[in-house]
Amino acid sequence: MLTLSPSLMLIVLLLFIGLIVYLNKALYQPIINFMDERDKTIAVSLKEAQELSGNAEHLHQEAEAIINSAKQEAAKLRQSATDEATAEAEKLISSKEAELEKAYEEFTKKLEAEREELKNGILSQVPLIKETLKAKFAQLS
Repeated sequence: MLTLSPSLMLIVLLLFIGLIVYLNKALYQPIINFMDERDKTIAVSLKEAQELSGNAEHLHQEAEAIINSAKQEAAKLRQSATDEATAEAEKLISSKEAELEKAYEEFTKKLEAEREELKNGILSQVPLIKETLKAKFAQLS
């Protein structure tokens, strides 16, 4: 039957302990070191991602502020240009109105002068017309 040999048991125990020590150094420690390094790398990457996220939020707020100030400046420039254009248009309109008023006055004076000239011409012709009418009535009678 089967007999137990203490020397064989001791050799098997020593081989088992030696195998565990060898596997620990050759296999388990590198795996554990790799996993620890991976955990550190993940933690560092996560920290950097959070910092970048914070930076992105800060940059986004900065960009919004710049865009808002640019919109305000554009509105001011647009209003300024509109005011200048309105002032220029009003200036041109008043200039044209004055020019037209002056032309109208000159036209009115010229028309009045022609009217007076025509009136004087007709008045100077009245005696001739009277004579012509008397001659015509004399022929009729």
